[in-house]
Amino acid sequence: MAAAALNGLVAVLETYRGRDRVVRALCYGCQLAGGALSRPQASPSGLPGSLLVVSAQLSACRTALRLFDDFAMLSYSCGYGLGPKDEDGLVRGLSVLCNLANQLYYPCEHVAWAADAGIIRVGSQKWWTVSTALWAFSLLLGVLRSLRILFQLRRKLRQHKCTSSPLSRKEMKAQVKAEVLSILTDVADLCNAIHWLPPGFLWAGRFPPWLVGLLGTISSLIGIYQASRGGNSEAV
Repeated sequence: MAAAALNGLVAVLETYRGRDRVVRALCYGCQLAGGALSRPQASPSGLPGSLLVVSAQLSACRTALRLFDDFAMLSYSCGYGLGPKDEDGLVRGLSVLCNLANQLYYPCEHVAWAADAGIIRVGSQKWWTVSTALWAFSLLLGVLRSLRILFQLRRKLRQHKCTSSPLSRKEMKAQVKAEVLSILTDVADLCNAIHWLPPGFLWAGRFPPWLVGLLGTISSLIGIYQASRGGNSEAV
């Protein structure tokens, strides 16, 4: 049992996406623990401060690794195109817009990263803001897409309640569960994305570190669960 678990963990860590999910969970987990252990209205020090430093370093690591994600995203966007013709038109439209937002997100983040590294001489803050806004927009589109799919699935379940086979109903219920988990993931990340936008917009800048860590940990663990069940979680 222990050997199988170890082999499974090694298999996950040997893949880029698997390692990124684990690093993401550790990043937000450290932020959750550091924020929860730190004293209110005091600068974090000791163990809480160290945990927050580790969280920041893991986040910087993920940012650097995303420098190579543009082509993977481009390949996915080109493969999806305008979506399958038999797919719902609204779902296709939301998916195309979501892919476009994700595609634009990467170069904007790269410019911000390069500006912070001193490679190019531009203000990095506006580029971080644009990249975060694109991420938030993508997450919002993802929530709307999942809600649309949920509406269609529930309608199909009602229409075929007596005529469809038990296996077919089971598959649709599994799809419903997957979409609900996707909504929870996107909403948690969307809350954090808005927090990282410039102050003055909704709750931007108002979350304490532990809340950011909690929301990120929830979305990360759901992503790991979906991946283990064969789902698709491409959380940024």
